[in-house]
Amino acid sequence: MTNEKALEALNERVRQDLDYLNFPSANWVKPVGPVDGTPVSDIVIVGAGMCGLAAWLQLKRQGMHNTRIIDMAPEGKEGPWLTYARMETLRSPKNLLGPALGIPSLTFQAWYRAQFGTKAWDELYRIPRPMWQEYLVWYRKVTGAPVENGMKVERVIPRDDGLLALKMADGDTIITRKLIWATGRDGLGKGTVPGFVSGLPRESWAHSADEIDFDTWKGKRVVVIGVGASAVDNAAEALEHGAGEVRLLARRKKMPTINKLMGIGSYGVTAGLPDLSPEWRWRIMDYGDKQQTPAPHGSTLRVSRHENAYFHFNCGIAKVERDGADVVITTVTGREFRCDFLILGTGFTVDPMARPEFEPFNAEIACWEDRYTPPPEEQNPGLGRFPWLNSDFSFSEKSEGTAPFLADIHSFNYSSAMSLGKVSGDIPAISEGALWLARGVASSLFRKDLDQHWEDLLSYESPELDGSEWTDADAVAAEQA
Repeated sequence: MTNEKALEALNERVRQDLDYLNFPSANWVKPVGPVDGTPVSDIVIVGAGMCGLAAWLQLKRQGMHNTRIIDMAPEGKEGPWLTYARMETLRSPKNLLGPALGIPSLTFQAWYRAQFGTKAWDELYRIPRPMWQEYLVWYRKVTGAPVENGMKVERVIPRDDGLLALKMADGDTIITRKLIWATGRDGLGKGTVPGFVSGLPRESWAHSADEIDFDTWKGKRVVVIGVGASAVDNAAEALEHGAGEVRLLARRKKMPTINKLMGIGSYGVTAGLPDLSPEWRWRIMDYGDKQQTPAPHGSTLRVSRHENAYFHFNCGIAKVERDGADVVITTVTGREFRCDFLILGTGFTVDPMARPEFEPFNAEIACWEDRYTPPPEEQNPGLGRFPWLNSDFSFSEKSEGTAPFLADIHSFNYSSAMSLGKVSGDIPAISEGALWLARGVASSLFRKDLDQHWEDLLSYESPELDGSEWTDADAVAAEQA
């Protein structure tokens, strides 16, 4: 049972903490527009999940008020937590600070303790996935984030006057100076769909990020490609909804068991990775990618506790075809598996070219493959498609001077991992990412309006002293002489 009185006390504490931090500080950004009768936003944040909310709060804290935050999902369904995320609990430890931005009362721990008490907190092992979404909904409300739901961007169009026009699905147009693309794990790409399903009818397969009616496959045979976190979670969902059997096919010969990047997990990595040479950044990310992050312990047990669950290794896929009602999967070693439904737990691909919203200019966005050539033993085409971002998360031009507006589009999502580390997608360092983003956006806006700020400096005439605070000793002596 939740403690509503304690939660309201926490809400008041959050408001007080923000007040003590002078929130919101005065707006300092020079207004622009309107343009053709349309108001101009200084910043539009697309995405109101964890990344978008943290970004909005930090921008507001730093005096950038003319900011809109929009999301295409209905209220309360932002992000993956109630849609395609299917794990029972988060992988992250419960005491990570997440999007709290250094404010203790905004942490998940404070929110949980206020409702359920210290004993329940001590007994909690991991954060239940739906509860993380409940926390983010509370975070949105208690901070006053003015999220506009049901707002889908169809195209981003650079204007000749240096502004950006967002063409919306409802036919409206939003004009902004800055765009923050806070769209999550697949925010600058798409789900990875291997070519071997190209001949299958769409109703025979789904990607793990798709909406899946698992009840349809009760008593049926399901094959899941992959043994990573999303593959395992989808296999568990199918089993728990009564699938007759579920088989997981991995191309690796053995189950990955070590989360390698945890071996250097620290604030040092968060702060230091962006300052490393391209060679070192590539080497670290390539190594982690090729080692593969294993599915969590609990998620794997959630599958293996079912007697009708089977893990198969050394099962790279050669072809997939239909044989009557059956989906027939043939591996590179000649093994054959038959099922009624196939789930691709094959993750996501980062690639600016995959985003239809950026179609007018996505070929102008510089990627890592345009800036860095790895040694033969570190070839990794997938990493090469990550955008080459500036320190403020903004895109850079493939050819200098051809697309200067890219400096005003900030990719605050998983795609920043190669350039800046995992500070705009994962829970552990999201606050650091929001701090860096706000600083960079503020710097850019200040520099854009430098002439106006200079005029303000020259014209400032508000005296702090009125002449009564001192006596000119020489003037007094002269009068008395």
